[in-house]
Amino acid sequence: MVKIGHLFVVATPIGNMGDITFRAVDVLRSVDFIAAEDTRVTKKVLQRYGVSTPIKSYHDFSSEKDREKILSSLLKGDSIALVSDAGTPLISDPGYKLVNMARSLNIPVNPVPGACAVIAALCVSGLATNSFQFDGFVPTKTLSRKDYFESILFQERSVVLFESKHRILESLILLSEILQRDREVFIAKEITKRFECHFKGSAKECLNWLKAESNQIKGEFVIVIAGCGASALIEKRNSAGMKILDILKDRVSSRDAVRIASEISGAKKNVLYDKAIDKKLIS
Repeated sequence: MVKIGHLFVVATPIGNMGDITFRAVDVLRSVDFIAAEDTRVTKKVLQRYGVSTPIKSYHDFSSEKDREKILSSLLKGDSIALVSDAGTPLISDPGYKLVNMARSLNIPVNPVPGACAVIAALCVSGLATNSFQFDGFVPTKTLSRKDYFESILFQERSVVLFESKHRILESLILLSEILQRDREVFIAKEITKRFECHFKGSAKECLNWLKAESNQIKGEFVIVIAGCGASALIEKRNSAGMKILDILKDRVSSRDAVRIASEISGAKKNVLYDKAIDKKLIS
């Protein structure tokens, strides 16, 4: 009986070539071949550490046939390392379909952890790390980007995003218009690379920092957005409560309308009552 091979998901450096683990190098040397997002990029890492393992191309545009070839090799007993151009594969990088299919065929999939821009930026941001969400690259189209930023307006967790140099200014302009003014934003540029730099402040302050020097708007960016504060959540609940109250005001008694709106929205009854009086929704 042929022993099934292992698929290793191997993290490689984000920028600084020193950021690779001893285990990762050992695995890259020991596998039968390496499936790489861009063979030219990965070859530089392999050359740095004297790894001569055969390398094959595997990326987001690889065909079903390409995946089947890799899976077939694994089923025949070959062990394969999956790498992306930088950092940890599958974190906004190719590989999901391959790993998913390998799992469905009971092929062992082993992580070889290491550099990850998401975690690196979050850890030095000074923002909450106990709970966060990662949403990959900011949508490219202006309307979709605006809709996305509005969707995280009342997110309580830290939000981590990727952005390119071509759209970073537009994203920060939108963020400065949409986010609460006291909401902190952290920018990490070119993490682990020669011109790495960070800035933390409001979205408007981040925008001004980037505009202050033309060289700042170069490279790849990681944005970490603080979760919204308690005052923003209260505002959200009050707004929702008032909308419900406006619908109910002519259908039930004022007392019941306030009670129902409070129960549904989470807003305090006395706050809704006072706001309704001010807006003459109830008397």
